[in-house]
Amino acid sequence: MKVETIAQRVKDTFQYLHNHAEISWEEVKTTNYISSLLENSGCDITTFKDCTGVMGKYGNFNKGLPVVAVRADIDALWQEVNGKFQANHSCGHDAHMAMVLGLLWRLEQNEGLKDKVAIKLIFQPAEEKGAGALKMVEKEVVDDVDYLFGIHLRPEQETKMGRATPVIVHGAAKMYNVELKGHDAHGARPHQNQNAIEIGAQIVNMINKIHLDPRVPHSVKMTNFQAGGKNANIIPGNASFSLDLRAQNNELMEELETKVNRIFDAIRNLYDVEIGISNTDQIAAAKTNEEAIVIMKKSIGEILGEENIDQPLVTPGGDDFHFYTIKRPSLKATMLGLGCDLKPGLHHPHMTFNDQALMHGVNILYRAVLNTYGL
Repeated sequence: MKVETIAQRVKDTFQYLHNHAEISWEEVKTTNYISSLLENSGCDITTFKDCTGVMGKYGNFNKGLPVVAVRADIDALWQEVNGKFQANHSCGHDAHMAMVLGLLWRLEQNEGLKDKVAIKLIFQPAEEKGAGALKMVEKEVVDDVDYLFGIHLRPEQETKMGRATPVIVHGAAKMYNVELKGHDAHGARPHQNQNAIEIGAQIVNMINKIHLDPRVPHSVKMTNFQAGGKNANIIPGNASFSLDLRAQNNELMEELETKVNRIFDAIRNLYDVEIGISNTDQIAAAKTNEEAIVIMKKSIGEILGEENIDQPLVTPGGDDFHFYTIKRPSLKATMLGLGCDLKPGLHHPHMTFNDQALMHGVNILYRAVLNTYGL
């Protein structure tokens, strides 16, 4: 298959995945679609009875070769697009899947290479929930892996088209879903309950007054709040809300989380209401590996030119990719940050990027695999 043919196939695959987005833990059709493509390319595939996602093995796993894994996240966000809530790939996971499949097709293209490599292609669910990587670790998909590479599209403010960074130094993140429980009261009798909306406003004011080490980026903010119903003469006593916590390192995240929980304790005592955390999603800050970074840096230079290698990218954004190295410290891992003229930004419902960058990602990953083996 010619490189030009692969390029068109990657674009077509991206478009299909973009048009058939599925949210976290519901990526059933996506899993089936990728599984069929992996099988058609001669991979041994592994799927899972209790979750979505698929892993493909390509190469020779009987010669004692180092095992190189490449991971793509497969879930979409649930967000409002043009007035309608839907699954939407506004974080670029459709592109990540297409590029990792393009890597496989490039490997296929090189006759005789299959006996010289041992590659695992991990198509991981539920990155947006911060839980998919932990599930794949539980499934032992990286237990025999020596090197792990990931890839992520970057906004134009971070990395320009035609450029790339060999490592994304993500921060830590935690997302709380919280239930506030009291009781309703008549609008004429505000003394008979605690207004859940006023309590929510108090929590917003208090979290805005959290001050930690200013040298380390961090933030906490309310991202969702629901209280009350259709009747305007009822003072709501119940509410649900979400908090998003960010910190550039795991240690500061612990401090931030402690402050937030102390605020909850203060609100409970002040207003005599129940505050319960119904769900917590979390992402750990990056643990970097110099050997993997050097491999990726060399690979970027070979494809885009050394003058287009960016410095390590430190970003407050998060990715559950880093749970792999936290749970398996022997892994040599890095995530490629790819410039692609992405705008207005990640998670924007109308995010776009230059699809010419898809083959930049494919070719850099291809070189990273070969460079790992010294080929």
